[in-house]
Amino acid sequence: MSRIYHEGQRALQDTFDTRRLADRIEQVILRDRLTADDRAFVERLDLFFLATADEAGRPNCSYKGGDPGFVRAPDERTVAFPSYDGNGMYVSTGNVVRNPHVGLLFIDFERPRRLRVNGVAQVRQDDELLAAFPGAQFVVRVQVREVFDNCPRYIHKYRLEERSAFVPRAGQQAPVPNWKRSAWACDVLPAGDPAGARKE
Repeated sequence: MSRIYHEGQRALQDTFDTRRLADRIEQVILRDRLTADDRAFVERLDLFFLATADEAGRPNCSYKGGDPGFVRAPDERTVAFPSYDGNGMYVSTGNVVRNPHVGLLFIDFERPRRLRVNGVAQVRQDDELLAAFPGAQFVVRVQVREVFDNCPRYIHKYRLEERSAFVPRAGQQAPVPNWKRSAWACDVLPAGDPAGARKE
């Protein structure tokens, strides 16, 4: 009896004769905690993709970026990352509040590797890691349920050209994004937003 496959996945596995392979992957590759290598991998990356869904099951996928180390794996069952100032929609984190099941996809485009982490997330404004993330509004902490590597063969190889100047950094003031100066946005920014303060 599989812990992870549902009938829809099983139907496709049977159509393409991959049920045995899928079962072997579940037996050999799937794990319920991060290895020391997994933890080192996610903590050295500067980006990942976050999949969430609302209470009706409508999906959303977001890119999350920061400096290397902006994702933490404080133990083998936990991944944590900051939520920085964004566009104020809180689509992903709002989904977490209503449906905590998430998927994280970590990809290294320079040394091709990808790692999937599925788990249950919490939005925490009082997290002990908050002070470690300059400019973070809160921390998202994920309790790991499933971890597995994916074959890297389809990962395109890219090289980093420049890190974003907008990533919050201790002792530095990030530039104001141009969209916050747009006519449609500048008069509805939240109180205390640096873009509004600089305009005044």
